[in-house]
Amino acid sequence: MARIQVKHSVNPSTPLIGAEVECCLYCKGKDIIRAGHRHNKRTTVQLWWCHDCARVFSPHPAKGKVWPLSIILEAVRLYYLGYTRAQVAERVKEKTGLILPERTLSWWLAELRELTTYTYFRQELLSEFQPKRAVRTQRLHHKQTYYYATHYAKLWALLHEERNGAFFALRDFLAEMNRSCPHGLFQGEHRASQDRASYDLTGTEIRASHNLACRIAGLVLQSVTDRRRRHDTLQRFMLATDSVTVAVEVPIFLLPEDISALRTRHGSGIPLSTDDPLTGHVDFLQIRNGKIYILDYKPNAEKERPIAQLMTYALALSSRTGLDLFSFVCAWFDEEHYFEFYPRQVIRNAVMMSST
Repeated sequence: MARIQVKHSVNPSTPLIGAEVECCLYCKGKDIIRAGHRHNKRTTVQLWWCHDCARVFSPHPAKGKVWPLSIILEAVRLYYLGYTRAQVAERVKEKTGLILPERTLSWWLAELRELTTYTYFRQELLSEFQPKRAVRTQRLHHKQTYYYATHYAKLWALLHEERNGAFFALRDFLAEMNRSCPHGLFQGEHRASQDRASYDLTGTEIRASHNLACRIAGLVLQSVTDRRRRHDTLQRFMLATDSVTVAVEVPIFLLPEDISALRTRHGSGIPLSTDDPLTGHVDFLQIRNGKIYILDYKPNAEKERPIAQLMTYALALSSRTGLDLFSFVCAWFDEEHYFEFYPRQVIRNAVMMSST
């Protein structure tokens, strides 16, 4: 191992990148220790040493850059919300005291063009949706704080594509949750994320891939030093910059009578209790490929199987919007893996198995 010069003093006015990490970026090993700092013009980066693969690594992905990644991503996010380059530079200056040349922002936008697909909508929607109208955010106090947000500009554009014409009921549901979410239901004990309903997955295809959501997560989450902020940071960036995420932290609920109605409609393939309401919040709601995608970010996604949780989300959205389960796709992902399945297939196969 090359000798590292350890500098113990850090300028308190300089952002410290990567003060806390969970594993080695190369081998994912957990046996890591701090190994000094690397200083540049605007940042101080924490270096780490991995005992498993004997490599020094830094969680800062923007090699050779002098701007903290968090500032880069926030500037790009503001631009895609509809602010001009000059307005973005002014906001960065107000927040950090740093002067951001507009040309530098243009470089960042060009570098991230493949990940920020909202670029194809931005100019078209700017005349109709100014930044403060494009996205509506509401703070929900549902035992803990959730920031429910809907991108109405993107939703308007996607719903006017012919293949998505049947999904206006989704827009109406999202608006209804903004106006009159039944907050009292969310103080109960029965959470969709804790539901242990057992679905028969015989014949259900769970497809694995590495897609744009993984790539965005792989970039954005390297700017997060507090793991409690992972969901929020990723949600804010994807909602503003991709071309398919229309809402985040969407509140959903299933009442006992809803579950009874779903059983009447779909038969015995729904193993949910009808005793109490079920509630939850969908991490990401997307419209793409003529389907509504229900996404959940799960660290270590390869080891997770949140089928029951995602099925409850799909059943609740189907119940609240009147859309058939065929309209929905469920998925979970992290920086490396993405898995998806069709909830209608889960129900259909369960019914077929129970009738044989």
